[in-house]
Amino acid sequence: MQQLGQLRPIEQHELELMLDWRNAPNVRANMYTRHEISLEEHLAWWARVQKRDDQQYFMYEADDAPLGIVGFVGIDKTSENSSWAFYASPEAPKGTGSKMEFLALECAFNQLALHKLYCEVLAFNAPVIKLHQKFGFSVEGILREHHKIDDTFIDIYRLGLLETEWAEKRTDMLNKLIKLSGKSA
Repeated sequence: MQQLGQLRPIEQHELELMLDWRNAPNVRANMYTRHEISLEEHLAWWARVQKRDDQQYFMYEADDAPLGIVGFVGIDKTSENSSWAFYASPEAPKGTGSKMEFLALECAFNQLALHKLYCEVLAFNAPVIKLHQKFGFSVEGILREHHKIDDTFIDIYRLGLLETEWAEKRTDMLNKLIKLSGKSA
């Protein structure tokens, strides 16, 4: 699967790059926290994350180039579930999100040994909802008018994927990604 890239630990010198991507307008527009995050705020958040065992963040890298961030939060080892999110560099090539999602699911169900992975997506972010569904996620509910942006209340889609569902979908998704990448296995 190396042809899809890899998830690896985030290095200290990459924290500003991570922040630049997170502050990109197209990334901020799809997040709960929409203000431009200062370096001081970002470094304080990262210091808190490093002290927690229920959060893990990874750099997505392909062809030796860092291209995105994958995060698992609220890792519940007793119930074997976690929430997750990801974002790509604004300069990342087309298809990066799909590769990141595949590797995130592999990490969730193999490395973290989860039974279930879930996420929340702002209703207007239809491309990400569709992407998650392509990978086997089901809409488990809609939190109606749950998040306020400016003066508008936005629905939140809650999606979930069980390990058994991923096991059924995995080979098909891997083959599609390899084919789209134009690389043989």
